[in-house]
Amino acid sequence: MAINSPDSTTPSSSPSVPTSGSRIRNFLIALVAIALGIALFLGLKTETSLGSLEAQAEASTPLEVALSNGKPTLMEFYANWCTSCQAMAKDLGEVKQQYKTKVNFVMLNVDNSKWLPELVKYRVDGIPHFVFFDEASTVIAQTIGEQPRQVLEANLDAIVTHVPLPYSQASGTVSDIDDSLSITITNQDDPRSHGSQVKGTR
Repeated sequence: MAINSPDSTTPSSSPSVPTSGSRIRNFLIALVAIALGIALFLGLKTETSLGSLEAQAEASTPLEVALSNGKPTLMEFYANWCTSCQAMAKDLGEVKQQYKTKVNFVMLNVDNSKWLPELVKYRVDGIPHFVFFDEASTVIAQTIGEQPRQVLEANLDAIVTHVPLPYSQASGTVSDIDDSLSITITNQDDPRSHGSQVKGTR
């Protein structure tokens, strides 16, 4: 049994009254939270409009139109899961806005089997893969991989002004393989001959 003594203290049951200092602090925290919320909303809205691969693909020029309207064209092979494509999306979106009256921008998603003939034709084996066309729809150069904004702008300036692209892997004429040549393997030590070199002993 507990004995109440005059020296024992009981917890206060009266609620604490906020001071003016804590009210100002709470007001400032709420104000900062609202400002951060607005900044985040506006930042995401800008990112979505310029940097979204889907939005850029929807706004891109159809391939048939781009190859027949007499303007130079930049064709991009991409995929939504491609981290390099995503990393370039914001800068590429801004570059597209800058050059939209001078250059066609075509985006072909490598996950869409509709573009398989183009994947084969332009030998796409990595993305992002960019193909540059002149006004006559002739391939003049290709680049592969993530490109800095300055490189993209320099290459686009070059196709607009009809000068060689400063940053590219130029596409040139290739030699056809002569079908009359045939290779015959006469060596029995060929590892692909699966067991021809294994001799049984009895």
